[in-house]
Amino acid sequence: MSESRIGVYPGTFDPPTLGHMDIVTRALRVVDRLVVAIAINAGKGPMFEVDERVAMVEDCLRAASIGERVSVVPFSNLLMHFTLEQKAGVIIRGLRAVSDFEYEFQMAGMNARLEPEVETVFLMASEGIQFISSRLVKEIFLLGGDVTPFVTENVARCLEEHISR
Repeated sequence: MSESRIGVYPGTFDPPTLGHMDIVTRALRVVDRLVVAIAINAGKGPMFEVDERVAMVEDCLRAASIGERVSVVPFSNLLMHFTLEQKAGVIIRGLRAVSDFEYEFQMAGMNARLEPEVETVFLMASEGIQFISSRLVKEIFLLGGDVTPFVTENVARCLEEHISR
């Protein structure tokens, strides 16, 4: 019997989008168990607190019925340290466009130097959602646009509640 292959899918998920859920679904074809790693990353000035982002991702997973092999865990340390703490051998990264590749390539190279036994796997965003990013969702929302084609109903509701606070 082979060991379980564990993957880590890191990001800020501020807010989680349908693009994130697409990558989660597709990552589960590659790994047996997936840890969605929510970066606390206060330096990025997230719209939502980390506990809110964890709750939104967990709700997205429930809504998509894909939560049984996925855990959602916040982290604030070096990604490679977190990956090893999770006993993961794979880091999952989503690519939307060629412009994402240069940064991701550089990060994968650095991570490989830090821990050669951990592989980085790039998954291209599915056609039709390649343009979705958390940054654009927030911008559209804050300018009064409709974000419901890009996020789950619950995330859209969380955005509305956040703005009314």
